[in-house]
This record gives sequence, C-alpha cells and structure tokens, in this order.
Amino acid sequence: MIWEGNPVELLAPAGNWEALEAAVEAGADAVYLGGKAFNMRLHRQDMNFDDEALARAVTYAHAHQVRLYITINNLISEEELEPLRRYLLYLNEIRPDAILVQDFAVISLAEELGMSLSLHASVMMNIHNEAAMRLLKEHGITRIVASREMTLAELALLRQTTGLEIEYFVHGDMCISESGQCVHSGILFGQSGNRGRCLKPCRWPYEIIDEITGESLENAAAGPYKLALKDMCLYRNLPELIQSGVYSFKIEGRMRPADFVHRIVGTYRRAIDAYLADPAGYRVNEEDWQDLYENRARDFTTSFALGQPTAEAIGWDGTREPRFFSKASPEASLDPHLLVDEPAISPKKTTSYPFLTVHAADLNGVSAACENGADAVIIGGETWRPRRPWTLDDIRRALRLTREYGVRTIIDTPRSTHQRECRELSQFFLTLEEMGPDALLVGNPGILKLAAECATLPIHADFSFNLFNHRAAAFLKEQHVSLGTVSLELAFPQLRDLVQHTSLPLEIILHGVTESMICDHNLPALALGNYDPLENPSFNDRRYALRDEAEEIHPLRQDQYGRFHILFAKDLCLYPYLSKLKGFSSYRIEGQDYAPHLLGKITRLYREALDSLAAGKEPLDLDALAALQNDSPRTFGCGTYRFHLSR
Repeated sequence: MIWEGNPVELLAPAGNWEALEAAVEAGADAVYLGGKAFNMRLHRQDMNFDDEALARAVTYAHAHQVRLYITINNLISEEELEPLRRYLLYLNEIRPDAILVQDFAVISLAEELGMSLSLHASVMMNIHNEAAMRLLKEHGITRIVASREMTLAELALLRQTTGLEIEYFVHGDMCISESGQCVHSGILFGQSGNRGRCLKPCRWPYEIIDEITGESLENAAAGPYKLALKDMCLYRNLPELIQSGVYSFKIEGRMRPADFVHRIVGTYRRAIDAYLADPAGYRVNEEDWQDLYENRARDFTTSFALGQPTAEAIGWDGTREPRFFSKASPEASLDPHLLVDEPAISPKKTTSYPFLTVHAADLNGVSAACENGADAVIIGGETWRPRRPWTLDDIRRALRLTREYGVRTIIDTPRSTHQRECRELSQFFLTLEEMGPDALLVGNPGILKLAAECATLPIHADFSFNLFNHRAAAFLKEQHVSLGTVSLELAFPQLRDLVQHTSLPLEIILHGVTESMICDHNLPALALGNYDPLENPSFNDRRYALRDEAEEIHPLRQDQYGRFHILFAKDLCLYPYLSKLKGFSSYRIEGQDYAPHLLGKITRLYREALDSLAAGKEPLDLDALAALQNDSPRTFGCGTYRFHLSR
C-alpha cells in the first residue's frame, strides 16, 4: 500500500435498516441516513429512521468501524424550529459522526447549543466558490458537498485553497437545476424540493417552441424529456476522481432497496481498493462494470465532472425513467379572494411608508420606474439575452438618473458564481465603492462573503438564499446583511410567522417574472443540436420556451454566463393581497422581462396601492389590474398563496 491512511471515503445511502446493513456489509466507509423529519427524502412513510432506530444505527455503524451521518438537509419553517432544537439535542446525545445541513438555522442552533458534532454543508447550499467555503468554515462546517455543476479540476483547486473536505456525488439520480434553486414543485404543488418532497417536474415531457411565434421546433428536437438527466456514474473515472482530492465519494439512493445498495457499494469498493493498491497497474474491472450497467435504472452520464455535458447527458426518450412522480398541471391563476379569511401579518414593528423597489433590465426601464414612483431600482447582475450586460458606463448613467429623482440604486450580482465570476466581482466591488450606489444585492454565501470583505455598502440577500425562518434571518444579519428577501416557496401562514418573529428587515417580491429553475446546460442547443458558438452565436438570442402537457409555456432565458433560467408560465401577482402583507421594509417588482412602458404601468399601479394602504384606504383597483393583465406578456398567478402550508 503506497497511500498514507485512507485517502478516500466511500459514502453509501440507507433508507431503512436492511439498506444500512447492506451498505456496511458491502464495504462502505460511511453511511448517511435521515430521521422521520428534517431531511430531503420524505415521500415514503415506510422509509427513514425514527429516533430509537437512529440511536441503534449509530451503535451498529460504529461497532463495524463505519461512520454514520444524519441528514438535516431541508429548509426549516418557523413552526419547526422548536422540534428541531429538541432533535439536535437528541443527536448530540447519540453521537453520529456528522450532521448534513442546508438551512442556516441549523448552523445557528448548533452554535447556540454548543454542539460538538461535525457539520457538513449539503449540496442544497449550492456551493461553487472558495469565498462561500470560507464563510461556512468560520461557522463550524468541516465538509462541503460540492455542487454537481463543478468539475473535478475546480474541486481540486478548492480543496487546496480551503482545507475543507470535499464530498461529491459519484453515482445516482441527478437534478438538472442547480441544487437549492428549483422551486417548481413547491410553487406548483406545495411540495417543496427544498423541503424533501419534490414531485420532479424535470422528469415531464416538454415541447420546445419559439416563444414569440408559438412555432413548434420539435422536428429538430432530440426527444420530449428535455430536462431528464441521466444518472451520474463515475465508476470508469475513479482514478481522476481520487487524484482530484475529493475525499468522500457519495452514492445517491436513500429510497433504493437493500440489494441495489449492496451491488453499487460493493462494485465501487472493489474498484477503489484495486486502484489504491496498484494505481499504475489499475484497469477497470469489466465484469463489475457490466453488472453495474445491466442493473442500472437510468442510463449513465459523467455530468460536469469531466467538463461541460453534451446532449448525451439527457435521457431524451424517457424509456428508462423508473418512476414519474407527477404530471404537468396548470399553475394557479390569480384569485382576488384567496386570503380573505387569513389574518393579516402583525409585524413586530410597522413602517409608516411602504418602500417600493423595482428590478429593471436597462436604462429605459430605470427611467420608467423612477417616473412612476419607485423608491429604489435594482440594476446589473444577470442580464437575459439578447440584452447586453450592464457596463460600468451604464451603471454611472443609471446613478445619475436615479439621483435626479431621489431614488436609491441597488447593484445586483449573479446568483451563481464560480471562481471566474468571483474574481470579476472582487474587482467590480472596488470600482463600485467609487461610484457610490446605495446597496449590493447578493445571491449566494460566497458573494455575501466577498461583498463584506471588498465593499462598505449595505448588503441585501436575494430570494436565492431561501429564507424560511427567523433563525436563518438572524444568521444573515450577523453576516452584515441589512435586508433579506423572503423565499418564494413560503405559504402565507408561514410567511406571516416569519415576519412576526424576525428582527431582520425583509423584502417580498410582489409582482413579476419568477424562475422555476436555473441550470448550467444550454437547453435549446442540447435539444435542437444545431448550435455552434463560432458559427451562429445569435442562436441563443432567439426566444425559446418549453411547453408542458398542461399547455403551460415556460420561457427560457440565457444570461451572460451561459446559464439558463426556466421561467414560470404565469407571472407572480400579489396585488389583491396587499392589505395582508404588512411589515415589510421593501416591496419588490421583478421587472427585468418587461418592456419599459409596461414596467412603468406596473410600478404606478403598486405605488398608488401601497400609498392608499398606508393612508388607511382601500388599496385595490381591480379594473386597473385587469387592464394591466391585458398588456402583460403572461397571465398572472398567485404562486404558493393557494396553499396553507408549503410542505
């Protein structure tokens, strides 16, 4: 043996006791599993472990020299915080080797309770950069489950610069959306993928169309299942994986039966041991590979591990899809009477003036917002083609314009940031200091960390932080966040509880285009196959959309970083519920997909309604709302507000 110690960990899933035993018997170094609550696999009541079984599982694993990790990797709503506190104290007693977390509330409570358990950051935290890893390391995180969009080369660099352990999915089910950034299931069904109940709209069939003309482009398309990624499989690439410095090789599959777990773990165990014993002489065991391949669920892909995936990463025909969790359904239409019986929010402190913020796509949009009553505008960040990104000169011109109107200017940043974007933003923040905007809007923990280090401007946290409870809000406040945007997945009663318990000023998105997913795949190029960036770069300027089986049309927007944003078919509209939505420090319109004249109308409608509400008058003008609907590119919907609970 030429290796010092054990350089890697084979990490296996267990959804029940039989799978736990199978994983241990097959040679797993560690096993991860979840309790009956607070984890990302909550669909089946017969799976996961009750408290007594968790204690037995820890004892059993340790008796076999196997580490055991317990998942608390879903978002936590306000009413769950006290049960979570009790659960954490119990876990601290039974002593698993680590707990896996997504919500900042878990980190905050673990610190408050003085817990001595290791904390691992879930893939749901969507970590792409060194700055995010440094922030989490400061709060007791010892391991990062790296985002699936990262290559092995990127992971090797982050391992060297941060010293944190890296865990990476090497086998199993994959999401096409960036982890933690898909709200499709939560908003459509009230079953949140960020809370462990995803109904997998990415596995539906879709038709690709021209959004403007409605023309079907299916004659050129590869197949209907355009978002259905194949399963990850790095079995044939274990040398590259081991040499990258990834420590923990994670197998997905907590809902899989024991025999499936035993086969996968045993196959990877033999290959890892063979390579570690004789790296130069290592060859793939073709018999094991054949067994792995013949017993696969979906077909296999290496996804982003070795570089940008091609069309071969998608299971276009759907024939190997093992289960469809749902069917396409119409998004909820706007119902003005939806919250009639709900008590209004009664915040800790009320604001005398309702502050209106408008997200504008260009300088003309900034002008329209300022002329029609916006108190602040958001500019910069991700720009959707064919619009061009904001230049420094554009920002200077916007600042001159907003200052003429006495309007604040907030500079947006990309939601996802790899090392390239982080280096660009570090320089950008220094330049912004000279320009003097009023705040920065950040979309992930890494940019939050960079903004706090490189700029003195106030920091606002965007909806991509999935703010679900007051403990997470307090955590963000400790990281110098002065305003937090609430999650799009909160049902109204949960939103009310959050507002009434938090001391962090909050913003709510009232109106506009909302995104169901963000992904790092060029969806039209993969589906249509006729894109060459050297020959036809304008390919991506065409407006594409996905039409589902419920006839809902989901526009596709590509930003300047090449990522695709899948939009909901209906634009969010909370206008009828304004009288219930008290206590927010800011009310936001997401206007980056609107023409300036329409953005001006929307801004004016909400300005007048908020002013009427502040004066104690009836704020609604439903005739004006109907006229606005006629001018809008999409119909209006109510998001999660038809649900009493986002599960």
